[in-house]
Amino acid sequence: KQTEDGLSIAILGRPNAGKSSLVNKLLNEERSIVSDIAGTTRDAIDSEFSNEFGNYVLIDTAGIRKQSKIEDSIEYYSVLRAVKSIKRADVCVLMLDATELLTEQDKRVAGLIYEERKPIIIAINKWDLIEKDNTSVKKFTELVKADLPFLSYAPVITISALTGKRTINILEQAKFINEEYHKKITTGLLNQILSEMIAQNPVPTRKGRAVKINYATQVGEAPPRFAFFSNNPELIHFSYQRYIENKLREYFGFEGCPIDIVF
Repeated sequence: KQTEDGLSIAILGRPNAGKSSLVNKLLNEERSIVSDIAGTTRDAIDSEFSNEFGNYVLIDTAGIRKQSKIEDSIEYYSVLRAVKSIKRADVCVLMLDATELLTEQDKRVAGLIYEERKPIIIAINKWDLIEKDNTSVKKFTELVKADLPFLSYAPVITISALTGKRTINILEQAKFINEEYHKKITTGLLNQILSEMIAQNPVPTRKGRAVKINYATQVGEAPPRFAFFSNNPELIHFSYQRYIENKLREYFGFEGCPIDIVF
C-alpha cells in the first residue's frame, strides 16, 4: 500500500555515509547540500520523482550522531526524526560506508528499522574506494550480516553514490521488497507447505508432551504475519519458530521483510 505520491523510501545512516549524494544521484539534481562536514543535512527533505518503474518519494533523513552527543538537542531531534522517517517510509535503505563498515550507530539505526517491522535494503556505499577482488561482495555481505544477525533477511547491495554505480538498483529492489511485504499466501498452499515442513522436521516433544501444529493461516501483511495453531503452543521452542521462518522464506521469498509468527 503506497500513497498516491508513490513508494516512499527512507534513506538512513550516519552522517557522511553518502545519503544526500545518493538522493541527488537518483534525482539527478543537487537537492540536498552535500559536503564532507558530517551532519550537514539537518532536516528530512522529501523529494518526489518518477521513472519508468513508477513514482517515488525519497525521504533524506538527517544523520544519526553518536549517543554521547545526544545532549545536543539538535542531535536528539535528528534521532527522533529518523524514527519518524522510518515510520513514514514504505521501505528503508540503511546506508553504510564501505571504508568504515558498521559502527554502533549503524547497529542502532538497523535496530530501529527492525523494531518498526519495516522492509529494509542495506546499501554499502563508497564501493568505488575499496580494493576489490571477486570475493569482496560476499566477504562484505558476511561481515555486515554477522554484525546484524537479526537482519539476516535484508538484501545487501554495493553502490557508489558518487559515480552512480548500481544506484538505480535501489529503486527496483525497493519496489520488489514492497511487493514482498504485502504478499498474501493462500491458506491451502500454506498448509500444504506446513505438512512438508513437519514431515522434514517434526515438532520436538517437550516436557514429555507431544506438540502438534494442526493448521496455519496468514493473518496480516505489511509485515507478513502468520498464525500457527497447536495443541500446546507454549511448548514450541524458539528454535523451531526459526526453522518455520526459514522455511517460509525458502518457499515464499519475503526478501527484505520481517516475518511475524504467532503460535
